[in-house]
Amino acid sequence: MRVLFVTSEYAGLAKAGGLGEVSADLPRALQKAGVDIRVIMPAYPEVLDRLRGHGQQIVWKGRLPARAGIAACHIGETVTPMGTPLYLIAAAELFDRPGSPYSRPEGGDWPDNHLRFGRLSLAAAEIAQGRGGLGWVPDLVHANDWPGGLTAAYLNWDGAGVPTVMTLHNIGYQGLCDSGQRDMLGIPDYAFGIDGVEFHGAISFLKAGLFYSDHVTTVSPGYAREITTEAFGAGLHGLMRTRSSRGELSGIANGIDESWDPASNPNLSRHFHAANLDGKRALASSVREVLCLEPSEGPLFGVVSRLVHQKGLDLVAESADHIVESGGQIALLGMGDPDVERMVSRMGRRNRKNIGVLIGYNAAMEHRILGGSDFCLMPSRYEPCGLTQMHAQRYGALPIAHATGGLADTIEDGRTGFLFSEFSNDALWDACGRAFEAFAEEDRLEEMRQAAMARNFSWSEAAAHYRGLYGNLIGPVRAARRPEPVARRPGRAIITREAPDTMAA
Repeated sequence: MRVLFVTSEYAGLAKAGGLGEVSADLPRALQKAGVDIRVIMPAYPEVLDRLRGHGQQIVWKGRLPARAGIAACHIGETVTPMGTPLYLIAAAELFDRPGSPYSRPEGGDWPDNHLRFGRLSLAAAEIAQGRGGLGWVPDLVHANDWPGGLTAAYLNWDGAGVPTVMTLHNIGYQGLCDSGQRDMLGIPDYAFGIDGVEFHGAISFLKAGLFYSDHVTTVSPGYAREITTEAFGAGLHGLMRTRSSRGELSGIANGIDESWDPASNPNLSRHFHAANLDGKRALASSVREVLCLEPSEGPLFGVVSRLVHQKGLDLVAESADHIVESGGQIALLGMGDPDVERMVSRMGRRNRKNIGVLIGYNAAMEHRILGGSDFCLMPSRYEPCGLTQMHAQRYGALPIAHATGGLADTIEDGRTGFLFSEFSNDALWDACGRAFEAFAEEDRLEEMRQAAMARNFSWSEAAAHYRGLYGNLIGPVRAARRPEPVARRPGRAIITREAPDTMAA
């Protein structure tokens, strides 16, 4: 079973959020399950630098031509540091620039993101049709979120019979661009409509993927139900309801990497396990010292989050004074929207001795805050899956979370954490009150921590679900659908083993 996994980010190479973690962890789990899976992503400078830093060689094997307004690209082949085969799409005018996968260093999305990720989607679709000179053709293509959304569309418009899966990680990010870019993206006129890529007069990459893919998955069973409703469907609930009614929508919960083990993770300066929490208490003291918080015997509330509206951090800011007055302290790490960054910074300045705020991201500090915290605040307005609540439970930091999406699926209220149903400051504070009560009862707190740390969030279960889904879609017509690899097709692809000038290695 051969699968091409299309993503815009990959943890350890170039990561902006949870998609990067999934793109690294799920393919590895599928490899263990016997799937020949290969990841395809853009050749950002950060990716090239990190691969070279790990001593990974990149072989530039082929070239794909321009189409419409989408630039030509080279295709590099390598292996990630964790051993997953990786194809890199190199087009200097699109990807050889600083910043995150999506944004400029000073903030704000790149204005040509539609062409950048149109190139990624088109490259994946062409490789799936045997172009590019790679000598490998997938039985199925698995695309992720809006940056890969046009993959299934290009395959459809090209008349290819390659089955496709589209995984939706967050329906709030839809990859919208002006309808005037149709010609630049090579979108046929007939595809710009309700049964196609059109969304309120614009082009939606995400809608394209959700409409043209053979099957849609999302990252938790709860979120699969929520996105069929007007409240959570972000205008696409009708399409999602239709896909669900046809049995073409599945919710498969994410897992977390096995390295999230408090007894051995190298990011923790002190290790611990459920039967001996001395190391956890030492980590709490270390976090307080780093954040210049005063010594305390009260609970430490950790927050590790992207600082965006979705995450509900306005509730944390409103509840912060109550938490401190009740004997708690807050340690926050994150970056994101400038307005949210300023809001949480003001929260920290109000009480510097008990609230520590770090704007930015540091992997070691993420581990240490979760390792040292007694509770983890996650009042998200919506949460497709969430990884932090799983990380927190493995580290004995009991989540306090809004009962939505994957949070409700992965937290057992009153046993491994605390859930609240109504999105309001009063509801969050009520859940925090229950947490303070548990903290005051040593035996109960220990019992909850042990239950949380015993939770199994392995990727193996998700990998088994995906492997079964792939098999059902590929079915008995696999050989008939799979095109032969094309070494050279005039006007379509040219093999070259020379690196593109700007990517020479």
